[in-house]
Amino acid sequence: MQTNGKVALVTGATNGIGKVTALELARDGYRVAFTSRDRTKGERVLEELKIQSGSDALELYVGDLSSMAEVRRIALEVRAKHPKLDVLVNNAGGVFMQRQTTVDGFEYTFAFNHLSYFLLTTLLQGSLKAADHARVISVSSSANYGGKIVWDDLEGSSRYSGFGAYSQSKLMNILFANELAHRLRGTNVISNSLHPGFVSTGFGDNSSGVMKTVLGLVKRFAAITPEKGAETTLFLATSSEVEGVTGQFFDNKRVRRANPIAYDESAQKRLWSLSEKLVAQWLDTLPNTVQSARAEAQG
Repeated sequence: MQTNGKVALVTGATNGIGKVTALELARDGYRVAFTSRDRTKGERVLEELKIQSGSDALELYVGDLSSMAEVRRIALEVRAKHPKLDVLVNNAGGVFMQRQTTVDGFEYTFAFNHLSYFLLTTLLQGSLKAADHARVISVSSSANYGGKIVWDDLEGSSRYSGFGAYSQSKLMNILFANELAHRLRGTNVISNSLHPGFVSTGFGDNSSGVMKTVLGLVKRFAAITPEKGAETTLFLATSSEVEGVTGQFFDNKRVRRANPIAYDESAQKRLWSLSEKLVAQWLDTLPNTVQSARAEAQG
């Protein structure tokens, strides 16, 4: 199968909408790089995608995106192999009912659902800017409407709610996407976010109690298929209708109004600044790499 010369990176593409997104982009002629936490599962999906798409232009990058070191390693590997990146789909995410911390000491939902988007995108800015027309797509959720930013306790150290942390992180996805759009105005890169719909995937399978029961019932009776859920992501990745459209939130392939906080420019800048500071503090813990890592993070 002949490729169209374009390269896409999709995070969390071993199941659900991420897997469908990777498959359809490969079918559309993109060279598709995707991430998986588990190598065995990732290699199995890689072979499945090759067979289903009829394309050999697929690449697997293995790493835990809750780890800043793993995010950085994957970004540098992708950047070394692909000086030009046409599409970045920040898709990996989850809901975690019990408060956990990552290897870096960050609260898990905050690190996995937000900081990974921030660091990966920042490190890949050079490759995105080098493409003719690049697109950054951040998968959020309708949960953003119930989200609020707890500025004095972003990581829920004093009071933690699993769904509260998830809703906050999905609002952060839009704040991040909108601020990125502001920062990249005048370049060839656009940045948008989206709600994919409530999709029948493994989302929430790690929850327990009442939440697991509720999610199970909703999936059984109201969830849409991963194929349907991936439609808006694919629309933002490939459609000529969104050329030049940036800083927007989409639902069902249409611009929708997100949580009003998402359009607060001071909140956008504050979250960006805090994220930058946390990443810089983490970089300072890396031996003998501080200066080069700082340069990398600045794109």
